[in-house]
Amino acid sequence: MIEQIKEVLENYHGDWSEKKGVYEFNSVIAERKAFLSNKKLTYSARIRINDETKTIAFSEMLKEAGSGFTSGGFDDDMSTGFGFKTESYNTMNGSREGTIQEQSNLFGKKFDYKFNYQEIKEKIENIATSAGYKLEYQILPVK
Repeated sequence: MIEQIKEVLENYHGDWSEKKGVYEFNSVIAERKAFLSNKKLTYSARIRINDETKTIAFSEMLKEAGSGFTSGGFDDDMSTGFGFKTESYNTMNGSREGTIQEQSNLFGKKFDYKFNYQEIKEKIENIATSAGYKLEYQILPVK
């Protein structure tokens, strides 16, 4: 089943990894480049297939990472000089923002992008349903 999921997501130009039965799909959906600095916004989906219970555990989130030199202004929340900053907001645990839609609204103020994360969830859910599985939202471990 994971091969079917990988196949329907190949047009999203992401990378797959697997660790301890959890498959992770990451796709950079936006970038902001400025003088000597770079910020990226990444969509991440995690999937665990349980053949015993016929369920697919699914979680998704947006992650922001940045590096480079900055003037330390209020907009970028980084100190002066070289730095690296990573933020992630899990859609499942209610921290910072409760849903991926709210996360997208938050990041939409900083990045210019169009990405249909709902479409990804629907495609995975369709594969699960057609195979007799149920898609369940769960917090899946981060690598």
